[in-house]
Parts: sequence; C-alpha cells; structure tokens
Amino acid sequence: MTRRGAGVAAGERAAPVRLARSALTPRASAGPDADRWFAERAAGVEFAVRDVPLDGLPGWRTDPGTGDLTHRSGRFFAVRGIDVHLPGHEVPRWDQPIIHQPEVGVLGILVREFGGVPHLLMQAKVEPGNVNGVQLSPTVQATRSNYTGVHRGRAVPYLSHFLDVPEDRVLVDVRHSEQGAWFYRKRNRNVVVEVAEDLEVLDGFRWHTLGEVHRALARDDVVNMDARTVLACLPFAGGGAAALLGAGPGDGFRAALARSCDPAAGSTHTTGELLRWISEIRTRVDLRTATAPLAGLADWRRTPDRISHRTGAFFDVVGVSVHAPDREVASWSQPMVRPCGVGLVAFLATSIGGVLHVLVHARAEAGCVDVVELAPTVQCTPDNYRHLPARARPRHLDAVLGAPPEQVRLAVTQSEEGGRFFHARTRHVVVEVDSPDDAETPGYRWVALHQLVDLLRHSHYVNIQARSLVACLYGVAAGGARGVQSDIASR
Repeated sequence: MTRRGAGVAAGERAAPVRLARSALTPRASAGPDADRWFAERAAGVEFAVRDVPLDGLPGWRTDPGTGDLTHRSGRFFAVRGIDVHLPGHEVPRWDQPIIHQPEVGVLGILVREFGGVPHLLMQAKVEPGNVNGVQLSPTVQATRSNYTGVHRGRAVPYLSHFLDVPEDRVLVDVRHSEQGAWFYRKRNRNVVVEVAEDLEVLDGFRWHTLGEVHRALARDDVVNMDARTVLACLPFAGGGAAALLGAGPGDGFRAALARSCDPAAGSTHTTGELLRWISEIRTRVDLRTATAPLAGLADWRRTPDRISHRTGAFFDVVGVSVHAPDREVASWSQPMVRPCGVGLVAFLATSIGGVLHVLVHARAEAGCVDVVELAPTVQCTPDNYRHLPARARPRHLDAVLGAPPEQVRLAVTQSEEGGRFFHARTRHVVVEVDSPDDAETPGYRWVALHQLVDLLRHSHYVNIQARSLVACLYGVAAGGARGVQSDIASR
C-alpha cells in the first residue's frame, strides 16, 4: 500500500460529518433488509466444528524438544510458552502458553457513497470459534499466509482494493495490536478505503450504512472483533459530526457523548499531557518476557486432548477440526485458545464540563509491543480471581458489577476473534458515574472520546478491548446501540 505523509488528507477532514450522516441513516439505499439478509446468510451456511485431540492434530506438529505447536508449513501461527516478570505487580511472575503470529494481517473495509451517504461493504463470515458461526465482518479479514496463498485455497475477495491505494482514497491506515494476554506482539493493519467505481457484490457481502452496523452492535455476538477494531478507527471526531449526533432525541448522557466527539469541546487533560503520562508509565514499568518451552511451563499441564492451567482457570489450548465450504479453504484443523469464563470490559464514564469522559487504564500486558497501552477501566475475567490473591482484584471491578441499572448506559456481549479463540465472549459495559475525586490514581486518567479517536491514528496506544468499547460508544452516540442489562456479569 502506498505510504502516506504526516498531513491529514482533505477526504479525512470531511469524513466525520459524512460518517455521522451514515450513522444516522437507518437503512441502506438498496438491497435486502440488513437483518433479514444476515439471518438468511447465517441459516444457509454449511459449517461444522468438532473437538480433536492436540496430539496428532492434522497439519500440525509438536516439537519433540520444546513441546511447541507449529504448522507443518512453518507459517500461520504457533503456540509457544512465555515466562513473564512484572515486578511490583500483584502477580509479579507467571508463565503461560501464548500465540506467536508475527505476520501482519489486513483488516479492511471498503466505503462507497450511495445517494450522498457512505456505505460500508461488510461480509457475513464464518469462523470456527464463533459461538453462532456467522458474524458481521470487514470486507477483508486475512493473515499474510492467507492472502499469499500458503493454504492453497481460493483468493481473498476484494484484497486488491487495499494494495497500492491512491492516498486520497484512504480514510484509515494504521497498525494495531491484538489481545496482549493471548497473542505475543501480534499486529494487524486496520484499513478503510473509499471507492468510486461500481463493484460486484459477491455472495455473503452487503453494503451497510453505519446506522445498520450500529444497530447490529447492540446485539450480542453479531459484529465480530475484526470489524469492531476497524470501526473504532473511523475518523468520527469533528465539530460538524458532533452537532449532527447531538441534534436528535436523547438524554443528557448522549448529548455529553456527542460533545465528546468534538475536539473544540475540550477535555480534562490535553492530549500532550496524556502522551507524556503514557511515556512516563512505559518508562517506569519493568515488564520482562522471555520465550519458554511449552512443555516446561510450571503451572500448565498437557494431556493428549488439551493444555490447561493446574487450577482449571484462565484458558485451555484445544484442537478443532473445521468444515466450512464457503471459506477459501473448505476444511482444516488447528489449535485454539478456549477461555474459562466470560470476560468483562468496562468504561466508567462521567460528564466533565458537559463533555463525556471515560476512565482509561494504562495497562501492561505480556504480549504488548510497547509495554503499556490504554485499556478500559476494567478488563478481566471475573471468574479467574477466585484463584488469585485478593489484592489482585481489579480496581473499580466492584463499582461495575454493583452498578444500578439506571447508571448502565451500555451492556452487550461481544465475541472475540473467532479464528484463534473458541467461544471467547466478553461483556461490554459503560457505567455512568459522578466524577470521584480519587478516580485518577497513577494508572488511570479521564479521557474524552475525541482524544481516543486522535490516538487511534497511531499504533500501540489504545488496546483492542478499548477499541471495541469505542466502536460500541459510536453506536450509542448515533442512537443505534443501547441494550442495557442490570445483570452485568452473568452473561
């Protein structure tokens, strides 16, 4: 792809208002109803996944010396061991399996204007780890091994539109990290490209307005993780966009959220102050990681079927066999990470000077490229804390779990990446609170949404969990994603 200069292209400057119009458009200008199209696609896909033992997993080998799991091609990904030292942390040392996938994949969405309204070309895509098979996905979602044909399958549709693109057609182009607890320094290229020409809409694809996508974001397990990270990167912050989003019906929370999309509305801290704060924490945190033989991890046990923690907590590494004729390759086998419990990510949010701010946590994770990234206020799997010391319980977790229904502004369950994680689901929550004086402890800061949008133009500042919540908040700002549940932790 053509590299870009430091300036902001004219198309990007105009994008916030155009995207706001799309977010406020409830239906695409042509084609079948979005919900009916998705339901028919999901019902018509032939798909099957079954458990198979790790030992003898077809196409994979276990290294006799280290126990590491690798693909016979030497590509795709591997499951290895890692030893982590984090002095001063509640758990200062641990070991674990982790996915090594050094390739940078492409997560791309094509945008085209119909009737003056931008539409996004989305795919109903099946993944082996999805709880419901098919989920709404980007136009292109492919690892380098996939799109260079290592799997010897069919070519990736629409990929050429994301290669060697004229600069004035690119709305988003940034590399972002994946889950730092499960991936070792994994990155994907998040790309949004605008096209003007007619395109053949292939089976399984449909042009959506942002309003339709936001409505889908309000439903459990419909919009996949790869789509959410790209949606979060859309240049949504701008005064004109904020005025459009705030003009419709809604309460004070939505009005404050719309103002939070406007850089002119201000913020508690300047972005420069936030950058210095992040740099200071990255300099101070002494995170040390080293590869370790998968067979030699002290707290993990391997059976012929799986790899599990000695307590039964955290996650398992399991094997699956997949039959999916609609994919580029019709059948394959692979190891997957299967979490033990439903995760929880949550922002505490408050209005400061009429502008909504969310409380971010500067969080260190073993797989991060640059030690620390901005995370949600709370990011954990609550069930895991039965096996950890009480001092390890996340700050603000009880405030989220005990929030009264009238303070819960968003509550929806989203799936994690279905290509590597099996039935991994995370509850996404936003809780509105009064601004407590003690919220900004050394690792936490109040941040306006437009500041997160600005940081998302750059790599390794905002983690995947926070990006996923930002995508959901866009939906709330446009009135498309609401879904409030009082029983936050149970789903």
